[in-house]
Amino acid sequence: MIVEERMSVFIDSLDKGNTPFLDQIEKEAIETEVPIIRKSMQALMKFLLANNKPKNILEVGTAIGFSALLMSEYAPKDCHITTIEKYEKRIPIAKENFKRGQKEEQITLLEGDATEILKELEGPYDMIFMDAAKGQYIHFMPDILRLLAPGGLLISDNVLQDGDIIESRFAVTRRNRTIHARMRDYLYELKHNPQLETVILPVGDGVTLSTKLS
Repeated sequence: MIVEERMSVFIDSLDKGNTPFLDQIEKEAIETEVPIIRKSMQALMKFLLANNKPKNILEVGTAIGFSALLMSEYAPKDCHITTIEKYEKRIPIAKENFKRGQKEEQITLLEGDATEILKELEGPYDMIFMDAAKGQYIHFMPDILRLLAPGGLLISDNVLQDGDIIESRFAVTRRNRTIHARMRDYLYELKHNPQLETVILPVGDGVTLSTKLS
């Protein structure tokens, strides 16, 4: 836990919540142990959508479609969302959820490896939400920068790895050391790339907000 748990619970308790449909999808995700964005991240996303009013959104990492559905609900009505997912077991669930929410026209699901799909996209996108395999963020970076519109917003979730990011690589389990190193590289790139201005926030499991400079 990055932020003290009692504080997180208190802040979450003030949230006015989502639509009944989104609440149902969130409930189903919890019951089936599918990771979705946390309450604090949901609140931040809704604020950013209301403030930035993006018309064209790219999401890397669909899972069962909860975050895409949330963005479709709180973004401008004429916003279009393109989302990428490669995990075959979750793709049909996401498709069904988009159908249930009557969002099939607003959300386009691209199936396959984001590394390959990103190379084929043209953009530009007003907002890009990164929520896929954390060890791949750094590899997605060249195409993400190309696809992000000047003045656009890049949101990267789960960047602090439950606090492990501040530990020595020898303090994390051996199987997590590659992801640990790549995430550190990614954060350094976000903070030092001349095309970006980035802030790192201890929201949820850590999030970065980066704007592409004109």
